[in-house]
Amino acid sequence: MIKDNLDIVKENIINACKKVGRNPDEVTLIAVSKTKPLCDLQEAYDYGIRQFGENKVQEMTDKHQQLPDDINWHMIGHLQRNKVKYLIPYVSLIHSVDSLRLAEEISKQAAKENKVISALIEVNIAHEDSKFGISENEVFELVDAISKLPNIAIKGLMTIAPYVTDPEDNRKFFRQIKKLSVDIAQKNADNIRVNMDVLSMGMTGDYMVAIEEGATMVRVGTGIFGERNYNAKE
Repeated sequence: MIKDNLDIVKENIINACKKVGRNPDEVTLIAVSKTKPLCDLQEAYDYGIRQFGENKVQEMTDKHQQLPDDINWHMIGHLQRNKVKYLIPYVSLIHSVDSLRLAEEISKQAAKENKVISALIEVNIAHEDSKFGISENEVFELVDAISKLPNIAIKGLMTIAPYVTDPEDNRKFFRQIKKLSVDIAQKNADNIRVNMDVLSMGMTGDYMVAIEEGATMVRVGTGIFGERNYNAKE
């Protein structure tokens, strides 16, 4: 099932890129593997997937220890400051930086490991009370503050759009995030510590629309692994 689902997702990515004249190589597929057993991740890995996204630090750490070393791990869930130190040795990209205090902790822990951690600023573009992230009005100030910290590099923006039955309803939010990234890039044109190359947006229900609006990373879980069972034990 996972292989078949991956074929469908990859084909959808290609078709979405063709629709707007983009190169599919510009889009990275992140397999969102939260709550999924190791055997599912291994099956996706065996089929060529190397980018996996997790929401919880402990779950990511456990899986990292039991799966191949060439996997790139993406932290896509809300990150508590006291958990940062556990991720630093191996995380590829933190998608969910939403405060200066969190960025300062990432910088501090990364310095201890002599690493530079890549991070995205999480923007709550739809202003949903149930979601983390900052408003678009706060982004410029936060980017400026983080850019002064050592051992952390801003690579772009991330957003979690609302759950909708019609993916077209989220197009306006993806378009706003893209415009925001362009504005930030222009403002920071001479700042080598900030770039906006990455737009992490779009999930199982709307990733094709997100790609049409400029997403460079899409986070697909259910579309690859099927519905989640939060009561299941690995």
